[in-house]
Amino acid sequence: MRVGVFTALYGTLSLDEALDRIAALGVRTVELGAGGYVGTSHCDLEALLADASALTRFRRALEAREMTISALSVHGNQLHPDPAVAEAHHRDWRRALELAQVLGVDVVVAFSGCPGDGPESRWPNWVTCPWPTDFSDVLDWQWRERVLPYWTEEAPRAAAAGVRIGFEMHPGMVVYNPETFLRLRAAAGEAACCNYDPSHMFWQGIDPVDAARELGRAGTVVHVHAKDTLLDHANIRRNGVLDTKPHDRVLDRAWIFRTIGFGHGEELWRRLLGALTAVGYDGAISIEHEDPLMSLDDGLAKAVRLLAQELPEVSDAAAAAR
Repeated sequence: MRVGVFTALYGTLSLDEALDRIAALGVRTVELGAGGYVGTSHCDLEALLADASALTRFRRALEAREMTISALSVHGNQLHPDPAVAEAHHRDWRRALELAQVLGVDVVVAFSGCPGDGPESRWPNWVTCPWPTDFSDVLDWQWRERVLPYWTEEAPRAAAAGVRIGFEMHPGMVVYNPETFLRLRAAAGEAACCNYDPSHMFWQGIDPVDAARELGRAGTVVHVHAKDTLLDHANIRRNGVLDTKPHDRVLDRAWIFRTIGFGHGEELWRRLLGALTAVGYDGAISIEHEDPLMSLDDGLAKAVRLLAQELPEVSDAAAAAR
């Protein structure tokens, strides 16, 4: 395994500036946002596909720092009931597949998406309970009319481009846990794989090590995010884990995202990395920083240091960088 960084955390910097900061930590693998909600600040799809000189500059920026790309990421909602959103995110998805093929990148990270509650809906509707039976009817319609038709068409397209789809199980999307992911994979085929982000497992009450073992044994894990979650048990006791308060209301929320090791401690992360090794995962551990209590640079550096303790090749690279 190797440590990587999802460059979205440095989205306000140029590609060169972001790569320099990451390289200074001894990291040589990056995940690049390629559309959807995260945008394309470091990976301009249209320019890179249309302009050979732009593509050459892009490649040289990576090569000069001995960087490789672990994945392109299109965290979007192609199933959004607003046609403008759905079409924009679908276009990003298709263009990302094209660029991945050009660059020789074999993973594109994606959300499953979330439709509305019917043909005339305006907003996504994430169903979380079966009763009243209206909710079960909505969920059945979503999978039958939107989710499965879209992804059973797109998965073979991805496979033809030499790409595995790294679905990120994310609450708010129809695929949010191992069960829903495996349902989609059973229908869409082996190109439907998993970008495993344990931070979304913690607050749902899913054991991240057990889930990694289950998905890894099924041969589905093709990319991994390194992000932790801190559970505020006092707030959970009062209001439970479902929480719609803004993320910056740290003291009021049931949970917040943290730099790895600051939500569940180093021992948990050692067990998780061990489980990933045991199931044969040998790809990137891509640090995603969304910690409201740490600066970008500090949170990233702490995450790299923790992973460097467990992955010797990273430790060597970090030492060389110093």
